[in-house]
Amino acid sequence: MQVRIYESELELAQGDITETDVEAIVNPANHLLKLGAGVAGAIAKKGGPMIQRECDNIGGCPVGSAVITGAGELPCRYVIHAVGPRMGEGEEEEKIASAVETTLDLCTKKGIQSVAIPAISTGVFGVPMDVCARGLLGAIVKRLKEDGAPPRVVVVLADFRALSVFEETLGGLVKK
Repeated sequence: MQVRIYESELELAQGDITETDVEAIVNPANHLLKLGAGVAGAIAKKGGPMIQRECDNIGGCPVGSAVITGAGELPCRYVIHAVGPRMGEGEEEEKIASAVETTLDLCTKKGIQSVAIPAISTGVFGVPMDVCARGLLGAIVKRLKEDGAPPRVVVVLADFRALSVFEETLGGLVKK
């Protein structure tokens, strides 16, 4: 699914975020910036040890925020580490939105023209997919309308179920 919002393009896709043709990809990170399983593990494996070393030098990042590193051996230029909440912390949707807003701020500061973002906090952190979709897409659509995001934003989802939830959520957002 692809929508145009003013001068920007928002695309929902199913696939491997590490293979997406963009300038930056987002790692759904923990606050310690340790690349473990899931998307973070794939980024660490394909990007090599340099990414984890840069994260170790940064030291950590609060929930609802993000930091940027190089991309190691990945085909993109940057990895943005967006720290989402664990289910049960409270305000999960808002914290995901905040992490996405910080991600888009970093894109603006670095002049990044395209970014790929996965579902945040839906793996081991246990946030339901619909909660993630509302927070993540709500923040992206808001920023695209305000001209505060890269011209191309791709939300890359691991499976068809997640893609369906995000498509339904996006459909509701663009009708508003």
